[in-house]
Amino acid sequence: MKLQIQSIGNSFSEQAIALILNIQQNEFNIPITVEDQPDLIEIESFYHEKGGNFWGAFAEGELVGSIALVKFDEKAGAIRKMFVKKEYRGKEFNIAQILLETLIVFCKEQKIDDLYLGTVNVLKAAQRFYERNYFIKIEKENLPVLFPLMSADDVFYHLKFDTV
Repeated sequence: MKLQIQSIGNSFSEQAIALILNIQQNEFNIPITVEDQPDLIEIESFYHEKGGNFWGAFAEGELVGSIALVKFDEKAGAIRKMFVKKEYRGKEFNIAQILLETLIVFCKEQKIDDLYLGTVNVLKAAQRFYERNYFIKIEKENLPVLFPLMSADDVFYHLKFDTV
């Protein structure tokens, strides 16, 4: 399998929506719609124009994974839309790790020192993945004031780069 990671914009919205909604709704039964996630339709204005980015992982031309960065402060960002299609998960393909490392390189280049993320309690594998990558679980009240909260999220993590 040839894997390609690239920054994506609005022209990939339909593919991103199909990938992400399928995982959220059908695999994990999270009651969320595309209307709850307007950022998937306006990738460029929501992510790129504010200093963040949105990456896609492509296997043989098919979008099989995604990760995005919302830059919400001069030196802080939030990870969003970290999803990998079920058939492409695990150490064999290592797509989640490659996507996260792509985002971290971008953060270091952009002088972003603090990364935060919110996830859902039911996503246990995701939590183990973040913990393996040195993210520390934090309480919601310890998030920065400007952190872009998603209503479904109930578990939060922080990674400070000078400690990694």
